[in-house]
Amino acid sequence: MEDTKESNVKTFCSKNILAILGFSSIIAVIALLAVGLTQNKALPENVKYGIVLDAGSSHTSLYIYKWPAEKENDTGVVHQVEECRVKGPGISKFVQKVNEIGIYLTDCMERAREVIPRSQHQETPVYLGATAGMRLLRMESEELADRVLDVVERSLSNYPFDFQGARIITGQEEGAYGWITINYLLGKFSQQFEIQGIGNYQQCHQSILELFNTSYCPYSQCAFNGIFLPPLQGDFGAFSAFYFVMKFLNLTSEKVSQEKVTEMMKKFCAQPWEEIKTSYAGVKEKYLSEYCFSGTYILSLLLQGYHFTADSWEHIHFIGKIQGSDAGWTLGYMLNLTNMIPAEQPLSTPLSHSTYVFLMVLFSLVLFTVAIIGLLIFHKPSYFWKDMV
Repeated sequence: MEDTKESNVKTFCSKNILAILGFSSIIAVIALLAVGLTQNKALPENVKYGIVLDAGSSHTSLYIYKWPAEKENDTGVVHQVEECRVKGPGISKFVQKVNEIGIYLTDCMERAREVIPRSQHQETPVYLGATAGMRLLRMESEELADRVLDVVERSLSNYPFDFQGARIITGQEEGAYGWITINYLLGKFSQQFEIQGIGNYQQCHQSILELFNTSYCPYSQCAFNGIFLPPLQGDFGAFSAFYFVMKFLNLTSEKVSQEKVTEMMKKFCAQPWEEIKTSYAGVKEKYLSEYCFSGTYILSLLLQGYHFTADSWEHIHFIGKIQGSDAGWTLGYMLNLTNMIPAEQPLSTPLSHSTYVFLMVLFSLVLFTVAIIGLLIFHKPSYFWKDMV
């Protein structure tokens, strides 16, 4: 009778101990998994967005940029994530119909709403930089230029972004921001004239040279108009109109020599207009009619204006995109402006390293202890119960 009672007690105790051990094992495993997954899960993408509108003379383009909120060396590591070309001409053409500017910008600004997460809208800066077209309009009438910019500002202020203003940037700024863009990613013509073309490259070339005043130079070496020209060393990036014109003429390959480019330009300019229109039926006549002059201007500027030679020509790279971003002034503008945006602290893991290690060791020891006790119960039950008694 006593033996039966003792046996029942042992059975009852065994079941309870096993239940406790099993429950402890499950808790330890769950704790280990939870700590491990929590500590090592991918951190959410902590990024910032910025919008730049390039309001040029012929059209407006909207660019959306993204960079890590922490930044590196307080400079946003900026990547272009979207480009939206606004349908219609440049904003300077709306001087007599400023009430249409809001509708004009709608499609691309709505596209920005879609691309940028809603939670980021209010902190996303928007900048508009107007270039050649608005510079010319301001020269004609500062009042009209201000009127256009005022309507642009009111229109862009209606969106949920952090609008920072619209301004006309100078030609020097446009060039400087473009220089920043090119150098960052690798580590327009002012509208001179209404020209009646006759297809004579040499005559066009001579007419263009008259624009470059090389008679006066207060420095050791000048480009033209008394502007200092440093030695032509290293590589040079030619972008924007330089690239688009030369791309159309199929002259962007680095294997094409300066002599070959000049020869091909002469042949293109000498082609009859009707033949040109037939050969390039998909290109708007407005642009098609300018390629001879534009190409000749580029060659004249590079060779006679900046004194490139057949040898140094090899160091000119006509660039459209670099690593998926458009080569131009807008990214340089954004890089410069993001220097004024305070860097945020990097996102950190939920637990400190020491806490993480402590919890992992603790729950591992619990799991190990449970496993040892379980083995003793199963393999040496008499020894186990003897110690208990």
